[in-house]
Amino acid sequence: MAFTCRGLAALALLISSAIAQNSTNSTNSAIDANFDVLTYVNQLIGSNNGGNVFPGATLPFGMAKAVADTNSGSNQGGFTTDGSQITGFSGMHDSGTGGSPSLGNFALFPFSGCAGDDVNGCHYPKKERATSYVNGSVIATPGYFAVQLASGIQADMTVTQHTSLFRFKFPASETSGNASSPLILIDLTDLSDSRQDNGTISVDADSGRITGNARFQPSFGSGTYISYFCADFSGAPLRDNGIFVNSRASTEVKDLLISRSINGYPLPGGAFNRFEKADNGILARVGVSLISSEQACSNAEKEISDFDFDKVHRAAKSLWKEKLSPIKVSTNGIMTDMLTNFYSGIYRTMVNPQDYTGENPLWESDEPYFDSFYCIWDLFRSQMPFMTIMDPGAVTLMIRSLIDTYRHEGWLPDCRMSLSKGFTQGGSNADNVLADAYLKGISENVNWDDGYDAVVKDAEVEPYDWCCEGRGGLDSWKALGYIPVQDFDYKGHGTMTRSISRTLEYAYNDFVITQIGSGLGGRAGDVEKYTARSGNWKNLFKADQTSSINASSAVFEGFFQPRFLNRTWGLQDPLVCSNIDNHSNSVCSLQNTAAETFESSIWEYSFFVPHDQATLITMFGGPAAFVERLDYLHENQITYIGNEPAFLTVFQYHYAGRPALSAKRSHYYIPTYFKPTNGGLPGNDDSGAMGSFVALSMIGLFPNPGQNVYLIIPPYFEKVEITSPLTGKTAKIKNVNFDPTYKNIYIQSAELNGKPYTKNWIDHSFFTEGKELVLTLGSVESSWGTEVADLPPSLGEYEGFANFTGAPNSTLKVGKRAMRFSAADILHEMDKKTGCGYWAN
Repeated sequence: MAFTCRGLAALALLISSAIAQNSTNSTNSAIDANFDVLTYVNQLIGSNNGGNVFPGATLPFGMAKAVADTNSGSNQGGFTTDGSQITGFSGMHDSGTGGSPSLGNFALFPFSGCAGDDVNGCHYPKKERATSYVNGSVIATPGYFAVQLASGIQADMTVTQHTSLFRFKFPASETSGNASSPLILIDLTDLSDSRQDNGTISVDADSGRITGNARFQPSFGSGTYISYFCADFSGAPLRDNGIFVNSRASTEVKDLLISRSINGYPLPGGAFNRFEKADNGILARVGVSLISSEQACSNAEKEISDFDFDKVHRAAKSLWKEKLSPIKVSTNGIMTDMLTNFYSGIYRTMVNPQDYTGENPLWESDEPYFDSFYCIWDLFRSQMPFMTIMDPGAVTLMIRSLIDTYRHEGWLPDCRMSLSKGFTQGGSNADNVLADAYLKGISENVNWDDGYDAVVKDAEVEPYDWCCEGRGGLDSWKALGYIPVQDFDYKGHGTMTRSISRTLEYAYNDFVITQIGSGLGGRAGDVEKYTARSGNWKNLFKADQTSSINASSAVFEGFFQPRFLNRTWGLQDPLVCSNIDNHSNSVCSLQNTAAETFESSIWEYSFFVPHDQATLITMFGGPAAFVERLDYLHENQITYIGNEPAFLTVFQYHYAGRPALSAKRSHYYIPTYFKPTNGGLPGNDDSGAMGSFVALSMIGLFPNPGQNVYLIIPPYFEKVEITSPLTGKTAKIKNVNFDPTYKNIYIQSAELNGKPYTKNWIDHSFFTEGKELVLTLGSVESSWGTEVADLPPSLGEYEGFANFTGAPNSTLKVGKRAMRFSAADILHEMDKKTGCGYWAN
C-alpha cells in the first residue's frame, strides 16, 4: 500500500466528493432478470492517483493481461490516466500493487514507418519511443482495451487465458508523409527494467514468428523467474525483419543474445517485423508461458487459431458476464455512479490472483497453481472472503494451490508473485485464508489434513528465511508469549521490526488454527494450546500508556507497547505511522529501521484482536469507551481507509452493541473515499482488496475473516440477491423503508426466513442455503442487535454492558449474555461447520 501518497489521495477524494453524481435509475424495485452487469463496470477506476489498477483486457484470474504501458511513476498496473506517455503494449500484469512495477514483459510497439524508410530511422529504446495518447480515446471494458496514439495508430486488444490478441490500425502515411510501411517491435524488457543477463530473441525470416525469453526479478520478493513468449502476425504481407540493439537495427541478423550491461539499465534489445502497407491493420497474437517458448506457441495456437478478434472478444465478454452474474441488485432510485462503484469493485476482485496452472516449472504436480497472491496480508481481510461468496470454485482451486505450495516449498506463502516468494509483512496470514475457506465449506478435492499440517508448521517451525514465509521469533513467541523488540533470533532471519503487529497477527494466526483443528476433530490438545497462545496479544498491552494528538486534545489510556527480551517495556508513540503522523523520520514498512507496527499505528493495531473483542472492550474500559475510541480513530483521521487494517474497524461497533454506528461509518467512507472516477481510490487497490471492501460494504454483510461471521448493516440497495455457485440457491436481502438518499440507514428490526432475528451477525449458511433477510429501516438508531446475546462470538466474556445506554434519543436496551468461543468447543459455538472456513517504498 502506497503509504506516502495517502494524504494527497485523501485530499483529492474529499474535493471530488462535492461533485454531484449522475441521474438515478427507474423506480422499479424488482430485480431485472436480464440485468447486464457489464454496463456498470468501469475498469479505469483507480488508473490514476495511486490506485495502480490493471485496466486492460483479461479473463477472470487470467494469465494473459493485455494493456498499453505508460512511463508513469505509478504504472504498476501498466496503463495510467495521469497524462504519461505510452512505451509499449504487453500481455502480463498484476493489479493494484505497490512497490516496484510488476511484469509487463516483452512489450510490443508499433510504428507507421521509419524515417527515410530505413529501419534505423525508428526509435527502439522505450525511453525514446514513448508517445502520448489521444485524450478521450481510451475504451476499457471486460475483456477489451483500446487507445489511439498521438501518431495516429489505433490499438485495441483482447485475450484468452494465456494469449493476447493485439490489433493495430495505421494511418495511410507516416509522420514524414511517406507511405505507411508499418514496423512492430518486441522488446526484451519489463515494466521495472529488471531484465538480467542472457535475454534471447529470434525472428523467423519467412513467417515473421518472433520467440524469446528473458530472466526477470519479481517486484516484491526474492529470486528471479524466466518468462517466454511467442508472437505471430497477420493482416499484411511481411516486408522484412530483424533485430535491434540499443538504437540500431539490422535486417540481416535474426537472432539476439543480450546481457543486462553494466549501467544499471538493461541494454535495449529485441526483434521486429516490417510490413507492406496494411490497409486493414495488423494483428499480433502473443502467447506467454513460464515453461518454454514452445509452450507459449502451443498456448497461442490452441486458444486463438484463426486470428478472429471479434470472436475472442465475445468469448471474453461472455465469461465476464457469467462470473459477475451471481450478485444482482435492485436499481430503484440508485444513482448510476453507485452501481458502477459496486460492480467495478466486484470486477477488480477477479483480476488477481492469477491461474498459472500448467505453467509452473518449479515442481511437478496435478494440483492447480495460482500466482500473484499479492499479498495475502492484504487479501485475507476481504478479497478472499468475498470470493468465497462470489466464486467458491475459484477459491477451492486457490486453496489447493496454497496447500500444494506448502508441500513443495515447505511453508505457506504470505505473498507470492512471478513464481517467487514474496516478502512477509506480518503474520502467516495464509493461515487465515485456509481457516476462512474451511469454515465456509470449501472442500472439493481439498486435502484438509495437509492444510492443517501447513498451518501448524507455520506456528511451530521457524524457517531459515522468515522474510518470505512462515514466522520469525518462534522461540520467544513460545517462551515469552510475545515477539520482543530487538529479539535474539539465531534460527531464522528476517527484518527485526514490527514486533507489535507481528505479535497481534501471530495471536490471530494461532486462533484460526483452532478453527480448523476443532472441525477436523481428534486435535483437542492442539486446540487447547493454540487457544492459549491466541491470548498472547495481552502481553503487550500496557494499561497506563497514554496517547493524545496534542496538549489540548483528549487523552486516551491503555495501548500496546513494545517489550524487550527481559520483559521490560520499550516505547513507541501510539500515533507513529498513523495517517496524521507528519514526522519525516517515521519509517513504517520493511526497512531495518522501521517501527514496531507495519504500515499503521499502534492506535489502529489496538483494535486488531478479531477473535476476542469482548476482552479487548473490557480492557479499553467497557463498550462506551470502546465506541469513543473507535470514533476518535476515524473522526480524527488517525486511520487511513486506503490501507487494509482499517477495514474491520469500520464495523467493530457491532461488538460494542452499536451496529447502527457501523452502518453510519460505512456511509462515511462510501462514496466519499471510493468514487467511480479514474482517481477514485484512496490507495493501491491491492489485487482487489479495495474493490472487495466496497462490494461487501454495499451488500451489507462484512466478514470477520477466519471466522464464520458476517456483520450486518443495511445494503446500499433496496434488494440484493446472491446466488451461490456452490449450491445454486439464492440468498436475498430486502430493505423495508429503503431510502436512496441514505437517511434510513439504521436497522429497526429484522426477520430471517420469516422469523424475528435479533443477532447483528449471520453465518455463511445464509449464502449456501439461500436464506432471506428482511431489514426494516429507520432514520434513528434502535435497539436491534444491541443486547449482549446478539453480539458476534468472542473468546472472552462480554462485560460492562449494564452501564451502556447508547446514544441520546436511542432505544438501546441492555442484554445479558453473548455467544462465546471456548477452548473446548470453539467451532460449535460459532454454529456447526458447513463443511470444511503490500507494499513497500
